[in-house]
Formats: sequence, C-alpha cells, structure tokens
Amino acid sequence: MIKINPIAGAIGAEIEGIDLSRPLSNSQATSVSQALLDHKVIFFRDQELTPEDHLRVSTIFGTVYQVPFVQSREGYPDIIEIIKEPEDAGKFNFGGVWHSDTSFEKEPSLGSALYALETPPYGGDTLWTNMEAAYAALSDGMKAMLDGLKALHSGERYYGSGGYFKTDETQSISMSIKPDATGDTRVAHPVVRTHPETGAKCLYVNPVYSICFEGMTEEESAPLLGFLFEHAIRPEFQCRFNWTTGTLAVWDNRATMHFAINDNDGHRRHMNRVTLAGDRPR
Repeated sequence: MIKINPIAGAIGAEIEGIDLSRPLSNSQATSVSQALLDHKVIFFRDQELTPEDHLRVSTIFGTVYQVPFVQSREGYPDIIEIIKEPEDAGKFNFGGVWHSDTSFEKEPSLGSALYALETPPYGGDTLWTNMEAAYAALSDGMKAMLDGLKALHSGERYYGSGGYFKTDETQSISMSIKPDATGDTRVAHPVVRTHPETGAKCLYVNPVYSICFEGMTEEESAPLLGFLFEHAIRPEFQCRFNWTTGTLAVWDNRATMHFAINDNDGHRRHMNRVTLAGDRPR
C-alpha cells in the first residue's frame, strides 16, 4: 500500500510502499501522479533502478526529451549525468543557484526525475521552493502589478557564447557542457503562469534564466526581479532533502525552483537526470 509522508509544510513528500523497478499498476501511477501535483516534489528512497527503469518511471509523469548543452549518458540520450568529483573542490556545482530547469526554452520542461547513484557521507542536499505558495503570499497590489507582465528568459549566463561554462575549468572533470550561440536566445514567459493541470497561479521567474522584463532594461528590471527572487525563497515555502543512494526525486518545474547545495567538497556525488517535455507557459 502506498503511503505519502509530507516532509515540510509547504512542499515535498516521501512515498513509501512502492517498488519502482517493477511496472506500476494504473492505480499506483495515478496515485504518484496526483502526489506530484499535490506536493510538487516527491521522493522514493531505496530504489534499485537501471537506466531503463529510470526512463520508464519518468514516462508516468510525462514525455522524456534530450536537453541541450549538457552531454548525455553514453547510450542514453535522454539521461544526463550530474557529477561532482572529489577533485572538483572549489568549483561551482551544477544546479547550485535557484532555478527552474530549462525555463530558457520556448516550451520549458514539465519536470525532472533525478536518481542518486552515489551520495557523499554528508552534504549535497537539495532545496526546493513552492512557487504557488510564493505567489499566493503576495499582496493584491503586487499581484495586480504582475498581471500581464512577461520576463525574458535565456541561458546566456551559463550556456551562451560567453557563458560561465564556456571553459573546461568551470566544469566538473566528469561532465561535458558545451555552450554555444543558441544559448543567447531570449524568450518571453509570463511572470505569473497558470499551471496547466491544477489551474493554480505560480510565480515563474528565477535568478539563473530570468534576465529582465519584456520592454525594460536589465537595470530597470533588477529591483522588482530581485524582490521576487528573495520573496520566492522564504523559508516557509521550502523543503530540504538529504539524499541517500538509490533515491529518486521527481519535481514539477512549473511550480517550483530548486537549489543544489555545494557543501560536499572532497566527496563524490553522482546523479542521473531525466527531463520531461513541457508546454508554453500561459
């Protein structure tokens, strides 16, 4: 029997009583899909998954696709490997800024499914924040100001022609990230998007990919964007998860941001991520 255990007041739940290495029944698939909508990030501990299992489980929640710029796992184009080696001490870690995966695309990802193959003895936790709760907590005046406003999203700061990952020195020795000029493209998304499945309104800006408001300069945009970034990560909107080997996390990029904490220098952390195709934010 499936048991759903919330891990924080606003976001996150661990799911027990299910073996993801076996095909799920229709009722099980329905239960975990609804749990994702209800809790926005869900965790399955003590799972022994092959890459084929990882891909199969991911399709319960959506359609998998190959993300740009980051090299895939050999033989599995829809899986990327996220690795921090002991030799990477002092480097920026992949995912170590608040963000929503691939918001720089015209149709950003629905969600992501991250599987822990090797975890450090301490550190390497991930934070998630609830962007639906963040929007709901805004004043009526701020909600009115944001109504109809769009932000320009781009991968330029990290994946563009002059992005952070343009040299091997900024990357893990076990990862390959290939920025190029396509990363400089900017796309406009609503600052407040309506979740296509729940109908809830969610803030949809993040410090990595949201560059400025449409029709404004970066300087003009900075004060309000800065407020929204800080507001969205208030502690009461967050959960923090301590990884163990064999854990699968699935989260909804339409209603969350996340942050990989870089506090495991000298210890290896090896994850595999499958990304789910999404739609155009509205």
